[in-house]
Amino acid sequence: MDIRALALAGSFEITPRQFPDDRGLFLESYRGDRLAEAIGHRLDIIQTNVSVSSRGTIRGVHFADVPPSQAKYITAVSGSFIDFVIDIRVGSPTFGRWDSVLLDTVDHRAIYLAEGLGHAVCSLQDDSTVMYLCSATYDPAREHAINPLDPELGLAVPEGVTPVLSARDAAAPSLSEALAQGLLPRYDDCVRYYAELASRA
Repeated sequence: MDIRALALAGSFEITPRQFPDDRGLFLESYRGDRLAEAIGHRLDIIQTNVSVSSRGTIRGVHFADVPPSQAKYITAVSGSFIDFVIDIRVGSPTFGRWDSVLLDTVDHRAIYLAEGLGHAVCSLQDDSTVMYLCSATYDPAREHAINPLDPELGLAVPEGVTPVLSARDAAAPSLSEALAQGLLPRYDDCVRYYAELASRA
């Protein structure tokens, strides 16, 4: 598989090698050893999540307090998504910027994002299904959201897609509001936590 660093430190696009034949297709959707080479430590998978979404559904922007936050490895099981990773780490050189990866069942790409990064997915087809491998369990007391339609973020929702948000995400603060409320992780705290994870390897 090919692992490519995205524009935000701590995020990667993973493209597996596919082996088609007359029976169908085989690929390695996850290789812990290869990912560890890229991120500097083994991803300890504690929880897996699956969500099924109608066209236009946007889930996110979600993030959790650091530590432990949640590192995530995400891939599409059916349909297609635009997966956004957003740098919300206060003090980061790329604070407020984002990158994206198309997740579908053609290229079977995955995206990895480190603890402290924001995450959102936008479904491009009805009944699209995405799977998340997570480094920590969900803890609602430590979870936060930013409105994905915040003009300051400027996430590029594809033309012709009408966004559908949960009540929670629609009511979530903007990036600036989350910053003023002290909700965002600090870059130096994230860097210290990444070093701690690497020291455990």
